[in-house]
Amino acid sequence: MSDSDDDVPTLSAHTLAALQEFYHETRTRPDQDRMESDPFAVGARMSQFWYSDETAALLAEEVVREAGEGGRIACVSAPSVYQKLKQGVVDGSDRVSAFVLEYDRRFATYADDFIFYDYNEPLSLPSSVAPQSFDIVLADPPYLSEECLSKVAKTIKYLSKGKVLLCTGEYKRSS
Repeated sequence: MSDSDDDVPTLSAHTLAALQEFYHETRTRPDQDRMESDPFAVGARMSQFWYSDETAALLAEEVVREAGEGGRIACVSAPSVYQKLKQGVVDGSDRVSAFVLEYDRRFATYADDFIFYDYNEPLSLPSSVAPQSFDIVLADPPYLSEECLSKVAKTIKYLSKGKVLLCTGEYKRSS
C-alpha cells in the first residue's frame, strides 16, 4: 500500500471555491426572505420539477374555475399549484378547498391539507380521503413513464368526480 492510499481525500481549490459559492448563494438568494415569510413556499426552488410562477398561477386559475364555489381541489404531485391557491394570488381561491398529495414530506407543514402520496401505491390513501370526493384533480406525474402514468391514473380515478387536468409530457415507447 502506498502512502497516497492513506491520504484523506481533499477537494481542489477550484472545486472547494465552487462549493462555497453554492452554499453562499443558497443562504443569500433573493427569494429567501419571501420563502421564510410565506408559509406556502415550502420546498420552493428545491425540487427539480417546479412550474414558473406564471404557469402555476394559470393552472391554479383554471382549477378554481372548474371546481366552482366551495369546490374541492386535489393537487397530485403539483405543490407549486397548491401554493398559488393558498397564497391568495388567484381570484376565488379563498372559496375553494385545496389539498396537496405529495411524496416529499416537507409539505407536511401544510397539516390537514397535506396527504402523503406515493405513486407506487396509488390507492394507499388515508381513510379520510373518500372516493370521488374532489371536484377537480390536477395531476403532474413525477416521472414520464407508462408505469407512473398508469398508477397516477388509478389515483385520479379514485379521487375525481370527473374533472381532471393532467399535466405531463409525451411518452414514447421504445421500439
